[in-house]
Amino acid sequence: MSAASEGPTPGFLVWRLSMKWRVAVDRAVAPLGLTHAQYSLLASLYGMQRSGRRPSQRGLADHTGLEALYVSKLARTLEAAGLVERLPDPSDTRAVQLSLTDQGRDVTRRAIDVVQQLLDRLLEPLGGLEGRRAEVFSRELAVLLDTPLDIPAKE
Repeated sequence: MSAASEGPTPGFLVWRLSMKWRVAVDRAVAPLGLTHAQYSLLASLYGMQRSGRRPSQRGLADHTGLEALYVSKLARTLEAAGLVERLPDPSDTRAVQLSLTDQGRDVTRRAIDVVQQLLDRLLEPLGGLEGRRAEVFSRELAVLLDTPLDIPAKE
């Protein structure tokens, strides 16, 4: 029997899980006026600021895995909503640094609480957010995320 007929591939399962998660987060943060992508940017910025960093848009793009152009678009939208400030980077005139406004910190804290509850529900079958299986699952996902997918050039 071929592997193709034995069930879904790991790639398909990762894709389905990511789609399930994206939709669930979109629905969970919608009452706060956010999308999943906006939440990802805000929560990442919140964490980076708490550790003393003031990232550029490029730094935030690298951290989140989002395209720099998309981060720029999201940042402009969040700035218009009063959640983010975009300021010139004093060390690089081409770069823009991002920071949360007071309102942005408040909305982000509430969104993080909502998403943490959602994550605990998602991971309930693995023992919850603090469960041993969830810890192993997170490590395995990190290994996959750290694996480059670029096809090496032929010499």
